[in-house]
Amino acid sequence: MQLPHGKKIYFLSDFHLGAPDHVASLEREKIIVRFLDEIKADAAEVFLVGDMFDFWYEYKQVVPRGYVRLLGKMAELSDAGIKLHFFVGNHDMWMKNYFQQELNIPVYFEPIELTRNGKQFLIGHGDGLGPGDHGYKRLKKVFRNPVCQWLFGILPPAIGIGLANYFSRRSRAQTGSSEETFLGEDKEWLIIYCKEVLQKKKVDFFVFGHRHLPIDFALQPNSRYVNLGDWISYFTYAVFDGEGIKLLSYTGNDHKIIRN
Repeated sequence: MQLPHGKKIYFLSDFHLGAPDHVASLEREKIIVRFLDEIKADAAEVFLVGDMFDFWYEYKQVVPRGYVRLLGKMAELSDAGIKLHFFVGNHDMWMKNYFQQELNIPVYFEPIELTRNGKQFLIGHGDGLGPGDHGYKRLKKVFRNPVCQWLFGILPPAIGIGLANYFSRRSRAQTGSSEETFLGEDKEWLIIYCKEVLQKKKVDFFVFGHRHLPIDFALQPNSRYVNLGDWISYFTYAVFDGEGIKLLSYTGNDHKIIRN
């Protein structure tokens, strides 16, 4: 795919809407919607790279309450011919066909490779990649199991969503701000993963979320790893103009982006 003249591709991740409470989530949602409205004029594609919601489960006849402003804006962009893509994260992995049917947005459960303007991209949420974190990788297999998803689905929504929100808050309290510390080139597991991929194939831009820390890291002279940060603390996004990719903050937090 070649970008039309003057058009760009945008990448965002980790909104975690619904957390930590309705008031804070709604405030962030309005900022995100304003951003999406502003890029409508020059966006050819928008990649939403996971954890848009702090929890999401698609019941057969029930849609989780809230997020109407964001979903409405996504429908508007899709109807205007802007191609949107959604990647499930570790908080909203229980997607089914709601986005495809209602918003005409494809949903990806694994990283994908694609080419734009001759540049090779590898895009995914980032959870479960690289070395270590074996406990989560085992848990991810359980959560992705269709039987486990069905068992969760037979719980009344008030109970199921209540349990999910409780465990999400508990996980965040235990993690604290540890995820927002750059561990160094030799210990950042997504950098390690990218370097392993580069031994087998050429990739110009690795674009991931999940880490909650905005990182723009040169792996090789012609290969970069970009972590999109989040829309909780940093409000960061990446934009591809047809030649290169830039990681920026919508709210003036560019100085907090890790660069090398």
